[in-house]
Amino acid sequence: MAVSLAELVIICLLVDWIFKKIKIPGLVGMLLIGILFGPYALGILSKDLLNVSYDLRLIALIVILLRAGFELSKETLQRVGMRALLLSFVPATFEIVTITFLGPHFLKISYLESAILGAILGAVSPAVVVPLMIGFIEKKMGAKKGIPTLLLAASSIDDVFVIVIYSVLIGIYTGNKINILWELSSIPLSIAIGIVVGLITGWILYKLFERYNPRATKRVLIVLGVAILLVRAEHMLEGIVPFASLIAVMTIGFIILEKREHYAHELSSKLGKIWIFSEILLFTLVGAQVNTGVAMKTGLNGIVLIMLGLVGRSIGTYLCLLGNEYSLKEKIFIVISYLPKATVQAAIGAAPLAAMKLAGMNTQPGEIILTIAVLSILLTAPFGAWAISYTGSKVLKVSPEEETEQLRAVIESEAETTV
Repeated sequence: MAVSLAELVIICLLVDWIFKKIKIPGLVGMLLIGILFGPYALGILSKDLLNVSYDLRLIALIVILLRAGFELSKETLQRVGMRALLLSFVPATFEIVTITFLGPHFLKISYLESAILGAILGAVSPAVVVPLMIGFIEKKMGAKKGIPTLLLAASSIDDVFVIVIYSVLIGIYTGNKINILWELSSIPLSIAIGIVVGLITGWILYKLFERYNPRATKRVLIVLGVAILLVRAEHMLEGIVPFASLIAVMTIGFIILEKREHYAHELSSKLGKIWIFSEILLFTLVGAQVNTGVAMKTGLNGIVLIMLGLVGRSIGTYLCLLGNEYSLKEKIFIVISYLPKATVQAAIGAAPLAAMKLAGMNTQPGEIILTIAVLSILLTAPFGAWAISYTGSKVLKVSPEEETEQLRAVIESEAETTV
């Protein structure tokens, strides 16, 4: 596994450099390397590495969500709060409804099976969106209107909403006894508990750091370890207490930023260095989940259905942005940023198939759902990453005040270097 990992790192660093030279985000190249080296293409990646793929991807996702939390200022969140809430469920609902009604026509599956497919496809990928938004925040691009922060907050809650909807639908489909009212009410409850737990955890960590003042590297390891334990706690509490652990992870950074900005920037900087390695793991291993052979079997019908679902999603996203200060170009950028699929689709795309096997049901619909989930990653993740990066560089502007601040920082840095 060590050799496979070393080869992956070296190749991805080279591909990242090449793609950036031709003005394409490096993560697109990493996704393609993952697809190419994965078990469904050349099969170069070590089986041992693939066996721990889920855990490695989870750690990488935690790293980037922690960084996101350290960039979420209270003032910006207050400014985008209501729009973030709307974006967390309206676009996904539009996509789910679109696929529910069109799925039977294109794929010859039932309306309920189409709804399950819609729930899986309805999630935007934080693995693609969050790193790009953090890049824009660090460059102060779009900061005046809080656009990157809006997308950071909304995309994280979006996943919680979609996964709960999926759980309700698959429970009904397989005949499991579920309390639909409880499941639906668990959406806001899990988010609220996640926020509260994150705030308490962040406050405790802040107090510990204030009292014992460990080195920045040790602070990062402590925060990362605690975040992983929070995600573990969600799995342990599943079916008992609804708890959105990834929301809690982001909130840790938020409270530390509010209490001690110096700590937050220091921790974010350290996590940025860890992210160089984590990014390679996340995108190559997500790419390795893509079964290109299965994806191609659906043919034109599967592609058209995915595209129509994205049209429905885009309409829902645009409606959330009506009546505010965003320009048309900025609205289009937000719509584009809400298109990529990867994380949730790779995580639960095969779950309906497994559930159908366990229930002794016909597994063909599960195979179709898995195929479309895989195809959605293949179609939207590389293109979405490139489109977000390209349109963001054209649309998101740095205000004159922020340009002056950046220039002053550069001059001060050069002066210190000279001295």
